[in-house]
Amino acid sequence: MAGTVKPSESTDQSVGFRDVFAVAEYRRLWSATVISELGDQLARVAVVILVYQRTSSAWLTALSYAISYLPAIMGGSLLAVLADRYPRRNVMVSADLLRAILVLLLAIPAMPLVVLYLLLFAVQALESPARAARAAILPQMLAGERYTVGVAAYHVTNQFTYVAGFLVGGLVVVATGPRLAFVIDAATFLVSALIVARLAAYAPAEPERAAKARLRDRVRTITARPRLRWLAMLAMLAAFSMTPLALAVPYGRQIGLDEDLSSLLMAAIPAGYVAGTFVLTRRVRPQARPRLLGPMALASFLPLMGAALVPPLPVMLALLVACGALTAYQVVANAEFVALVPDEQRGGAIGVVAATLTAVQGLAMVVAGVVAEFAGAGGAIAIFGASGALAALLLLRATGSRAEVVAG
Repeated sequence: MAGTVKPSESTDQSVGFRDVFAVAEYRRLWSATVISELGDQLARVAVVILVYQRTSSAWLTALSYAISYLPAIMGGSLLAVLADRYPRRNVMVSADLLRAILVLLLAIPAMPLVVLYLLLFAVQALESPARAARAAILPQMLAGERYTVGVAAYHVTNQFTYVAGFLVGGLVVVATGPRLAFVIDAATFLVSALIVARLAAYAPAEPERAAKARLRDRVRTITARPRLRWLAMLAMLAAFSMTPLALAVPYGRQIGLDEDLSSLLMAAIPAGYVAGTFVLTRRVRPQARPRLLGPMALASFLPLMGAALVPPLPVMLALLVACGALTAYQVVANAEFVALVPDEQRGGAIGVVAATLTAVQGLAMVVAGVVAEFAGAGGAIAIFGASGALAALLLLRATGSRAEVVAG
């Protein structure tokens, strides 16, 4: 298979980003992902600002951000198993083309909020199989430490697109209106589809079976292995730390910021994540990283508790950057999880966890919006920070003494 690194090839722990990007297939996949995600972030900023301008409601604004996460509750996992049934390249191309059409519909002027929410729901539903297919083929492209570095590079650039999309998105939307953002997002999906179409098919060896049966197998694979189960639960904690993204505009209004400057708050956590990922993957030895997962997860929520004081913009930005940097433990957890799952079940297993996490994040954002109506945006962020810390502590206490979990 062209551009693929065989399992026996370079697994040296000195592998760097240059070695990963030397693989042509990885470069194509990375480029397509970055392009489409830049458009996605621009569109998300457009939706959040549009809804807040029209409603002035913290709850509806949080709902507009959260709605793209909610489809995972209703079929995201079932769609994800398509990545184990059909050629993974074809799954990604089809999802990109369908999403381009749906996003273009968002550009229709005076779109009713209900219709806008339904379209966002459909776009996110198509993200489930695309994400699962993308994650499932990475171990086929890269091996050993090269795979870990490849995942880190993907996560870094993913968070960089959040930073760039949020920073530029606020300025673009305020200057030109939201419709242009939706047109740009649709164009990025088309470009992504053209790039992905050049990949090898990466067809999985999956027999013809019912989707529900395949889904049950993936769930059983995760729940039957303590390490996979622990890593999946660790991933779920991210739901608590993502609520500041949904409450950035209301928090900005609370401290007197315009909507375009509120995008700085949206970009802070991804910016910290980029820095934390670089330090964790390039400055910490591979064998030491698993031991940091639990402590970093717990510590990542502590900065959010400072939002209770409703600090000014510079202080709040520093707190959110610290939260993002500590949340970089997710890179290591993700890489280990994917590596532990058999290839023939990888797409569906990734989809199960990703869809569940997406659903939990969406629900957390909706609840955070409701809490913000009573406690203010700063108070809601602090409450979710404290709740996340408590959840992390309970998870560590419940699993920390089990040798099979700690040792993997």
